[in-house]
Amino acid sequence: MKYFIGACFIFLLASCKKENADFAPDPVTDYFPLQVGKYITYNLDSTLFTNFGQNKIVRHYEAQYKVDAQVTDNLGRPAFTINRFLRKDSTEPWQIDNVFTAIPTANSIELVQDNLRFIKLVAPVNEGYSWEGNSYLPYDPYRSYVFANPAFMEDWNYIYQNVNKPETVGTQNYDSTITVFEVSDSTGDPKTTEYAEKTSSIEKYAKGVGLIYKDFIHWEYQSGDNTYKGFGETLSIIDHN
Repeated sequence: MKYFIGACFIFLLASCKKENADFAPDPVTDYFPLQVGKYITYNLDSTLFTNFGQNKIVRHYEAQYKVDAQVTDNLGRPAFTINRFLRKDSTEPWQIDNVFTAIPTANSIELVQDNLRFIKLVAPVNEGYSWEGNSYLPYDPYRSYVFANPAFMEDWNYIYQNVNKPETVGTQNYDSTITVFEVSDSTGDPKTTEYAEKTSSIEKYAKGVGLIYKDFIHWEYQSGDNTYKGFGETLSIIDHN
């Protein structure tokens, strides 16, 4: 009898191990693949305020992010440079606009943009898992704007949502995606208060593809001179290789 009980215990243990293996979360590199030559093309809407903060305008571009080379970062870790090319539409040639660095670590993806380091993805890729994605940022990362709230990017709590769910962006359908909710804050109302502020950011990634959608905005309003300052960016995937 005791041999039978022991055999059942071993069987149950093996079954549990197999079940855990079947439901192991995907590695972060599944959602941020990095190979030299890989590219993603987006519709890019860039929001800015002109005429001394009196006018809000949205400029439209096509943007292509292309992995250019494998390099070593300043900590001696393997990394990849990503070139960003812009054009107004498909009738114009691509013009290089910026260079980013992506660092795939054992359990995360870091992205350095304009000397600012973000932790974009972290393992495990599980529903509700969270992390401080802006923890490497300085106190005032966008000091040239002279924001009234210079620390508006502090304490963002990135959270995985809709893990392994299908998603449609434009005309493209993706079977397995994740959403990274980053922040959604607002203070005051430009119609009724002396000061108002809004910050929101969300990103979506598809397995085997990478970033397929991004929507970020931050602005501040001062009633004294009826002006805004801030910026925003929306990316929607067009194609990829």
